Amino acid sequence: MTNEPNPDNNENTSSRSMGLGMTVIAWLILLAMLVIYFTGEEQRQANPNQKPDTQWIEGRQTLILQANRQNHFVVTGKVNGHKATLLLDTGATRVAVPEDMASDLGLVKGRQSYAQTANGQVRTYTTTIYRLEMGNIVLNNVAADINPGMNGMNGLLLGMSALSQIEFTQRDGQLFLVQ
Repeated sequence: MTNEPNPDNNENTSSRSMGLGMTVIAWLILLAMLVIYFTGEEQRQANPNQKPDTQWIEGRQTLILQANRQNHFVVTGKVNGHKATLLLDTGATRVAVPEDMASDLGLVKGRQSYAQTANGQVRTYTTTIYRLEMGNIVLNNVAADINPGMNGMNGLLLGMSALSQIEFTQRDGQLFLVQ
């Protein structure tokens, strides 16, 4: 008996390796697609108003926001022309902007001040948002505070300095805004 290589055996080994490689690639693609889907789904659940809906209700143009999983109203808007996530906060006196976002939004630190928050007193800097947009609602010259304690939040708290200029009604997990 001689130990000559069997060409059929080499083909079987090569086919199995190729099949295993294709299976691994298919699973990696499936895993990547699931990650992409669930990342987008998580973002939609945190902010269901990335493209807010405007409708005519009783002859008035009305912005309709859906509550997120935590029953908060979050909307994608624009601050001085820059896209921003806004969390509506009727308990905040003024709009609060994280310091790490302020310069990207075209905001300039003004006079140093102090604000009382749920976490106690914090140092802030006054500023003005020249144009704030949420769907069809446009507000100009909105008083705001730059807050270094909010860094990393990736969004603004939309307080009463903005919300007092808007008529709003909450009903069945929706917030209806009219300028």
